[in-house]
Amino acid sequence: MSESASFVRLFVGFLLSATGASCPIELNPPIVVLRYGHSVSINCSTSESKLDGMGWEATQGGKSLQPVKHLTWTVEALTDWNISPVCYLNLSPDSQFTEQCSANPKVVLYTFPETISISPDSDGALKEAEEYNFTCNIHNIAPVQSLTVTWYKGDTIIYTDTFNNPSKKPVNQTSVLSFTPHRQDDGVTFRCEAHLDLQPEGPQLKVSSQEYNITVNYGPDIECSDSLELLEGETLESHCPVTGKPFPFINWQYNGQTVDPAVPLTRENKGNYTVKAEGYSFASRTLQVAVLYGPELECPLNYIAVEDTLNSLTCTVKGYPKPKIIWYKDDEEVELPENLTRSDAGQYSVTASNSVSFVNVTVDIIVLYPPSQIVELEDSEVNVGSTISLKCFSRGNPRPRYSWNYYRTHKVTVENEDGVSLLIIHNATGYNTGFYTCQASNVIGNVSKTVRVTVKGATQSCPIEINPERMVIKYQGKSQNAICKPTLEGSANQEGAISWQVQQGIKTNSTSWSADTNKDWDARPVCMGTFKGKGTCQKHLDFTLYKTPDSVSIRLAGNLSSVVEESEFQLQCDIINVAPARNLTVLWYKGNETIKSNTNDSLQVTGCLPKHSRDCDINVIRSALNVSSTISIKLNREHSGAEFRCMAKLDLEPTEPQLQLEWTSSPLNITVYYKPSINTTKLPKTIPVFRGYPEDLICEADGYPPPKIEWLYSSDNGHYVSGNMLTVSEAGFYRCKATNDIDIIIHEVEVILKEDYLPLIAGFVAVTVVAISIIFLFIYSIYYKNTRMRRYSLKNPKLSTHNGNVAHNGLDLQFPMTKLS
Repeated sequence: MSESASFVRLFVGFLLSATGASCPIELNPPIVVLRYGHSVSINCSTSESKLDGMGWEATQGGKSLQPVKHLTWTVEALTDWNISPVCYLNLSPDSQFTEQCSANPKVVLYTFPETISISPDSDGALKEAEEYNFTCNIHNIAPVQSLTVTWYKGDTIIYTDTFNNPSKKPVNQTSVLSFTPHRQDDGVTFRCEAHLDLQPEGPQLKVSSQEYNITVNYGPDIECSDSLELLEGETLESHCPVTGKPFPFINWQYNGQTVDPAVPLTRENKGNYTVKAEGYSFASRTLQVAVLYGPELECPLNYIAVEDTLNSLTCTVKGYPKPKIIWYKDDEEVELPENLTRSDAGQYSVTASNSVSFVNVTVDIIVLYPPSQIVELEDSEVNVGSTISLKCFSRGNPRPRYSWNYYRTHKVTVENEDGVSLLIIHNATGYNTGFYTCQASNVIGNVSKTVRVTVKGATQSCPIEINPERMVIKYQGKSQNAICKPTLEGSANQEGAISWQVQQGIKTNSTSWSADTNKDWDARPVCMGTFKGKGTCQKHLDFTLYKTPDSVSIRLAGNLSSVVEESEFQLQCDIINVAPARNLTVLWYKGNETIKSNTNDSLQVTGCLPKHSRDCDINVIRSALNVSSTISIKLNREHSGAEFRCMAKLDLEPTEPQLQLEWTSSPLNITVYYKPSINTTKLPKTIPVFRGYPEDLICEADGYPPPKIEWLYSSDNGHYVSGNMLTVSEAGFYRCKATNDIDIIIHEVEVILKEDYLPLIAGFVAVTVVAISIIFLFIYSIYYKNTRMRRYSLKNPKLSTHNGNVAHNGLDLQFPMTKLS
């Protein structure tokens, strides 16, 4: 069928379809949505049996009329944007349907970009309150009428754009967003999102642009009124901030002087201020600044008045606005009377308040009055050895202070508590018999009462005190005075003067004693006194005269001159002329490490003064002694060169903190001697030697002092000695002897003589090579003579009297040769 005829039939079929006639065609699928360039397949089928055939009309993949009941339209890569395929059906004349009919599947081609972008109509920062356009660029999109563009500010949708373009072909589509920025939009991000909705038959496609960040320039704005009230301590910049972008240059002036708005204001800083700001634009303002501050209330914490005198209590207050003052007592508002009585005494609360804040001050009003008559104090009797209490009580303000006048002994105590005074006689004796007067007094007045106590018996202790109680003085140093005096109790009952007595029997009536720092090693001062009811008693002064050592040194004990490895030896620390030795401690150090601490129990006296030659006990002798301390130690060679020190320390606690009584010896460097050790790695017990090849035997040994090396061998063996090296060429036994001051070590080496077959082998190989060379030269000379000196041809050979012999597998074959010209 020609194309024109087909077209006519299709046209007729369209007309019939338009007039309402049905067509028995089924399309699967009836609608196809696919990406541009992808493959497509639509099956056209019919259930009508009376037909001449069916075909497809299409700009791509069309098929002519075929006598089939189903036919598939297939395109591998569909690229026609306006494709409109038609499946047509030619029916037999006797069919109940029209002669020709057709069906059109819907084919939608689409394309969608991988990326989209935003472009503004202005580069750089945006100006506040001006309108700007942002364009979303979407390239190569189809069908555009299915496209929706959504605009986001941050995560919020602000605009949605749709399109009515019916074009099926791809277009470059744009969406424009008009936006007027404000300062709060500074730093926000914009993005556009393209959404291609091809459902229900096709996919939903979505792509988002990169975020576009905007910068908004604005201001400067001075964000405060012309009248400004600030609290004291607040700043101008906190109550009148200047904003803008870019951030403006700000200048504050007060009385024509530039000031820092970040500095807290005080009440003296009130007045007119001018602020100028220059940034995106220029702004200026003059402000009237008032500085508010809360009340400052000054009242005496304690107001003291004498009863029935005029009240002169005043409080001062500062603040802006002016504060109001109210007095409270027991949470009730009160007014103070002109004359105060004891009933007006108490704690008052004073409140000062204004619009800024309020402040409370507590005032204690104290009304003074004299003590009342003493009560509860009566004459008493007590048995010997028993305890009795005398109670004295009086009311007054200030609370009365009590004093007792009586014959004082150490058995009487006074306790004042809660306005009551108790005089307690413990284990009463006859010395406690007498009159006891209690006096109650304060600054206003006083009152007293006397009663009698009757007891028997008396015992006493020595009421003496010495200052200082302990005296530590350096030999030939500055002397110090010890003061002896009676205690408070002893002063009241003292009879006679205080005196000092030392061990030698010397007495003095002075209350002061000082030591002779050149000789008073054994002075044991005693303070003595006589008191009523006690007689003569005494108290000792804890006195120490110390001497720093003339020297502290360390050495090897036992007159040793050297130290042998792993042998025990002793180090001795000598402390010369030190006192008192009983307080001496010796510390031992290896480098900076403490290795031992010796107390005075391990010290030995190495010299005594002549008068103490029979008794050199350091716990008894107080004068200077020569002492020594020793420790036992073992060292190995790794410790060679180690430094040892000893420290002598006088422990005279308690002493002044700055008194450092420590002396360290000079370091003692110890060298450790150890026996020789021969290096058997370099000198094994068995060494092979090839005949005719001398071998060097090297003997090395470690030791201190460095060992001397000797070689011991038989005189009939060949040898050569050079230092610690022995050159041998004969078998035998050789001994290396290493000697130092500690020990002698001998190491024996057996030299085994071996034959050297290498020269014989080398000679045999050389002879063999020479023989092979001669044979090769002989064969080569024959070959050269027969083949290289003349040329011969084997063509047309003729017998000749001259034969050429050619070696062939060991046989001579005769070939007739023809001589060439």
